[in-house]
Amino acid sequence: MPETLTITDNRTGKSYEISIADGTIRASDLRQIKVDANDFGLMSYDPAFMNTASCKSSITYLDGDAGILRYRGYPIEQLAEQSTYLEVAYLLLHGELPNQTELAAWQHSITTHTFVHEFLKRALEGYRYDAHPMGRLVAFLATLSTFYTDAKRVREPEIRMQHVVRIIAKMPTIAAWAFRHSLGRPYVYPNNDLGYCGNFLAMLFQIAEPKYKVNPVLERALDVLFILHADHEQNCSTSAARGVGSAESDPYVALAAASAALYGPLHGGANEAVLRMLKKIGSVKEIPAFIESVKHGDGKLMGFGHRVYKNYDPRAKVIKKLADDVFEVTGRNPLLDIALELEKIALSDEYFIKRKLYPNVDFYSGLIYQAMGFPVEMFPVLFAIPRASGWLSQWSEMLDDPEQKISRPRQIYTGTDVRNYVPIAKR
Repeated sequence: MPETLTITDNRTGKSYEISIADGTIRASDLRQIKVDANDFGLMSYDPAFMNTASCKSSITYLDGDAGILRYRGYPIEQLAEQSTYLEVAYLLLHGELPNQTELAAWQHSITTHTFVHEFLKRALEGYRYDAHPMGRLVAFLATLSTFYTDAKRVREPEIRMQHVVRIIAKMPTIAAWAFRHSLGRPYVYPNNDLGYCGNFLAMLFQIAEPKYKVNPVLERALDVLFILHADHEQNCSTSAARGVGSAESDPYVALAAASAALYGPLHGGANEAVLRMLKKIGSVKEIPAFIESVKHGDGKLMGFGHRVYKNYDPRAKVIKKLADDVFEVTGRNPLLDIALELEKIALSDEYFIKRKLYPNVDFYSGLIYQAMGFPVEMFPVLFAIPRASGWLSQWSEMLDDPEQKISRPRQIYTGTDVRNYVPIAKR
């Protein structure tokens, strides 16, 4: 027997039976609820999409109350421990983990597309040395759209996949060159003998070495961080990619839009805010006073709580363990002691327990990035590089979904009713 919901409109006394599927009702079914024939019909009002599903997706499963995150059914903890970023990117895009032959072909296709057009080097010179690397990343992605005009043929699967490969391959190169431009260093070309993350580290930090030696611990740490950031359901930037992509825009401008959303401090800049908070606290002995100020509304506990998670963010557990490995190589970040004590106090304080404020992925990731030598301005870029595979998976899924149309949310008009124009002399 199909599940239904009966709604009685107290304005008219009429009742309506609405189908329930996958725990949801279709918002368009509310349109039948009218006061009279001229009525537009009932709409739902949901600012910020707090309880509205905009799509169906088989990519990422997230249960915030239980602290669960899975890519294509695989727990994030297992992928972080046993997989690699490129394998996870393949999983997100194709729906299954690759076999050895498929993975080798996938890695080869990414490796052979890491170079970018020489024009981008000249374009970099148009920016001030202190231009934010995230702003440059947004601009470069949009610029690539002008190089690959066939990318607009988004309904052709083979061409679509060619550009998916190009974007995933070129993101580290673009990011590394933006980073080096800010430091006044010469650009380092990709080294296709290195892995995805090793090549990125070499392009970032190589100075005059004939052959840059990548520390395997740091390379693996970056790989794990990339896995953790690869996708996260329908967040702000993913929704931007889907929204722009629904107009059948090419993937470069769709990802430029997603990156622009990630640029915002409420999204991709959260781990930077954690570092600022820890520096402001200054020492372990100042933590109790800071906790009390937060309780009185004089500050925020950055890196705790999440729009979706009402439990311990599973990514935060992985990162906390990863931090120990990184600090053995780089030396202990002096802010770590403050972070550990802050977490200990917050998790035992009834005020934060009642509000379900647990550490999220941003609480420790900034400490790791800083220890590895990244300035805070690079943090959202380091977020964008791995998230590209998630954005592209979501964008591609949206294009193949027969129910999706060009994005066009409704609004509730609250402005003035009709009025006649008054000539300027009579105003």
